[in-house]
Amino acid sequence: MVKQHVESAVNGKIRCDACPVMCYISDGRSGACDRYANVGGELIRVDPLTVIDETLSAGGAVVPFLPGKDTEEWSGDLVYANAPFVTAVGAGTTYPDYKPAPFIVSQTQNGIDMVTVVTEGIFSYCGAKVKIDTDRFIGPETAIVRVEGEPVGHVTTGEYGSQMLSLGGVHHLTGGSKKEGRITCETLLQLCNRERVEMQVDGGATLCLQAGHPPVINGVEESRMRVGCGSATIGMFARQWQNMVDEVVVVDDHITGVLSEHQAGKLLDIPPTGIRIKGRRSTPGRYFQVAEPGTGWGGTTISDPLSILGDFDPKVAYPGLRLLMVSTTGEQYGYYILDENLVPVAQSILPAAVRETVEIVAENCEPAMVSVLFMGGAGGSLRAGVTTNPVRLTRSVKEALTHVSCGGAPATIWPGGGITVMVDVTQMPSNSFGSVPTPALVAPIEFTMRLCDYEALGGHMDAVVPIEQALREAGRKIAPLVSGAWPTAAGNFKWGH
Repeated sequence: MVKQHVESAVNGKIRCDACPVMCYISDGRSGACDRYANVGGELIRVDPLTVIDETLSAGGAVVPFLPGKDTEEWSGDLVYANAPFVTAVGAGTTYPDYKPAPFIVSQTQNGIDMVTVVTEGIFSYCGAKVKIDTDRFIGPETAIVRVEGEPVGHVTTGEYGSQMLSLGGVHHLTGGSKKEGRITCETLLQLCNRERVEMQVDGGATLCLQAGHPPVINGVEESRMRVGCGSATIGMFARQWQNMVDEVVVVDDHITGVLSEHQAGKLLDIPPTGIRIKGRRSTPGRYFQVAEPGTGWGGTTISDPLSILGDFDPKVAYPGLRLLMVSTTGEQYGYYILDENLVPVAQSILPAAVRETVEIVAENCEPAMVSVLFMGGAGGSLRAGVTTNPVRLTRSVKEALTHVSCGGAPATIWPGGGITVMVDVTQMPSNSFGSVPTPALVAPIEFTMRLCDYEALGGHMDAVVPIEQALREAGRKIAPLVSGAWPTAAGNFKWGH
């Protein structure tokens, strides 16, 4: 296991300097974060260092080792890699930051001397962006999201076919009550470690969310996200509906589509039907605000789709007109025929050919999923563990001379100042995240670059060790790189200035 520098010991207790809490830890006990423990007077990192190893991709036998164990059962996961990569999971931290990062590892890739700087950052400035694939109304924009009654974030602007949450952030972690900070930190930790979390939106839904799993909204598990807005659905399937029905209305909270008025219908010479939609007409065949947002048809409040229809124009409509109404997921549909009074009458039997078109809409819907992206700022203190001149690291990242990964998974770097990272937690090894009671999240981060570039930015050259030495010094476990994007791949770097 990874040994940590010890600042002091009092009455047989070790003072841990891995975070601002500065716990005194008795022999055989762990600190408040459960990450560091006192073992025989030595401060050690409890979790083993996680290494991604090429031998899995080559089909070779892998025997991960931990102190006191000769073997460990392998899960059967495959790693798509070229060489061992030391992740920051289990590496330890640089706090209080005058020290070099716990592991600064050198190895040769494609004839190039490379170095990876590995550390577990303490992120007080961090949060999670949560994407929920559903049309269901979960709550008004900017509504507070609560866990155990405490505010942990808010509903943010929805995206195409998905509801979005912004959770965490420094104001919830440190700007509110002590309980708010603690609950926020626990929520982020559970979500980022791919655990299930229940939450409530003010004025909205009860949510049960877990990364990589379907969302559960008000106790109902979602199965699919919409194929597109109502207008897009008309455009995609207009040809299938041609000559099969006379009119199609695709009900959608955002843009409800009407086949005969839509440009797709015009190009297919579908004649007008005299239909009238209650809503704000945008361009031909596209209507806004046909109903309030909700959990019914197409993310609206309606359970009866006929409620969005006005009277048919008697100068154009005719008895026997065939009308299909369908939601953007194909989960709700109705088939109607106009009677002598031009009133739509529901049909108990849906013609087989029409049913096939509804099934095509459903088939083209992707599975509903919860995505969790960890987002944090790698500030000056964390960068000091990489280089004596932190701003040079920022510049190197922005110039693509340094590749940033989190637990081996590629991280998106936001533009602008600083190093603001965002990473899909499902691409990272399991249980990659920890926490400290300050409260703050502990997340792995790796900086990989050419050795000459590391020296140029003022790196801690005296702390660089070959990868073979790093693996000998630390207990390790083998983990798959889920994304298949290798952190040290040549394509991740600029090879010239």
